[in-house]
Amino acid sequence: MRFPAPLIPGTLLKRYKRFLADVRLDDGTRVTAHCTNTGSMLGCNEPGSRVYLSDQSGKGRKLAFTWELIRVGRTLVGINTLAANRLAREGIETGVVRELQGYENLRAEVPTRPGARLDFLLESPGKRCYVEVKNVTLVVDRVAAFPDAVSERGTKHLKELVRLRRRGHRAVLLFVIQRRPCPSFRPADEIDPEYGRWLRRAVRAGVEVYPYGARVTTRTLSLKDAVPLHL
Repeated sequence: MRFPAPLIPGTLLKRYKRFLADVRLDDGTRVTAHCTNTGSMLGCNEPGSRVYLSDQSGKGRKLAFTWELIRVGRTLVGINTLAANRLAREGIETGVVRELQGYENLRAEVPTRPGARLDFLLESPGKRCYVEVKNVTLVVDRVAAFPDAVSERGTKHLKELVRLRRRGHRAVLLFVIQRRPCPSFRPADEIDPEYGRWLRRAVRAGVEVYPYGARVTTRTLSLKDAVPLHL
């Protein structure tokens, strides 16, 4: 996945109201950028950090910029949750996600019942595979972890995956880790123990969980390889 235009560098002043971030561009201009990440962004929202924005002007939006990346130490981290879904789709379609090959059709944003939807549905005659994607930015002691805040919505998705698996469908949770290197992945039980309990329950019920690391640069994002899951 290549950014369509060069990203614009700046310095993070503050992130607030979940969806907003004030940034000082290198030319001194102060702008407010849209933040797609609704989590706490623990460890990825330090004022003074180097950040990179995409220019979305001319698209009929209220805010002209979207916050894409932040530099944490020497590491670039992709914080745009929409990019995680694009990476997942690209990884499935190009064969990088080996576990999700062999299907004829892929549909996005698929309702599963009234009030519930998941990110993707893979289909072939006689078989269905439901896929939910989560963006991971939190690292604790070099290990990637999710979530970075209490996530009732994330737990709801786990329950829906369990329900679909019990109805005979394949159900998959794909974690996209937008930072490297991370030698393994685990649930962040210290932040949301309920999510950790339901993740383990989902695995016991037959839901498949695949963490994948992504390579992040200021020009491209690319899904690279599977990361061991530690429950």
